[in-house]
Amino acid sequence: MQGPDTHSGFKKYISLTRPHTLTASFVPVLVGTFSVLLFAPIRWDMFIAMLIATLLIQSATNMFNEYFDYKRGLDTHDSVGIAGAIVRNGMSPQSVFNFAVTFYVIAALIGLYIAFNSSLWILLIGIISMAVGYLYTGGPFPISWTPFGEVFAGFFMGTVIIMITFFIHTGTLHYFPLLMSIPVAITIGLLNMANNIRDREKDRQSGRKTFVIMVGKPLAVITSAVLLLFCYLFLIWITFFESIGSIFLLLPLLSAPVAFKTVVKWKKGDTPIELIPAMASMGKLNTMFGMLLSIGLLIYGMTGI
Repeated sequence: MQGPDTHSGFKKYISLTRPHTLTASFVPVLVGTFSVLLFAPIRWDMFIAMLIATLLIQSATNMFNEYFDYKRGLDTHDSVGIAGAIVRNGMSPQSVFNFAVTFYVIAALIGLYIAFNSSLWILLIGIISMAVGYLYTGGPFPISWTPFGEVFAGFFMGTVIIMITFFIHTGTLHYFPLLMSIPVAITIGLLNMANNIRDREKDRQSGRKTFVIMVGKPLAVITSAVLLLFCYLFLIWITFFESIGSIFLLLPLLSAPVAFKTVVKWKKGDTPIELIPAMASMGKLNTMFGMLLSIGLLIYGMTGI
């Protein structure tokens, strides 16, 4: 079975960044920024710098993923998914690696600007985050080959980015953005879970020990469903039982039908081809949930209601 169509020219460079995954970068920046409105004015230079740096790091992480998956024989011409710059689009492995390093260098330079205009501690956190992005699929013991890939992805791409974003605007930390980061981190982690559910057979053959492989598809789907339910209940709890809550924080509940459909598609699908709609649905849910939460925070911050 053939994978996605090949790309040439400029399109193959765009596909290299895996644009459908980049909502996992800008949603945390939006959530962190709009959380600031309750406490301080937004520093727009910090917002733009953080957004660009995060997109570059996520894109580079995707490129490292492409490079190391190819080197380890995981990506082939018949692979299903969004990878393919090397095996289908004819890009050399070294050029993909070089692009990733270039993106990292640019992100690091932007990180210097952010650090010198906020706190030098941002440098240390940024270096750790970039190292995790590389080690997710690179190095002798890739994080993505362990049962903790979803946890690392959710924590660093969700919680860490949101807290950094909040800090560079306000110069302080607060439990409110931390609370807001929890459902975002979960949905980002589940985006990885969806990928691992789809690729579980090939991953098993390659020797990976992902959470899905360790517990099996049925329990992985149940875990995902419970976590999605928790995200909605968590926002309801904050809205009605926390003094800092707002009715606008319930806007992500509008994505609940998409969450239900996603779980159904996970349950019904078995082969990689059958699970492509589930993967796409989870991507849609991640974007919809995150954007609705961002809009809710923006309205809350502007009205104080």
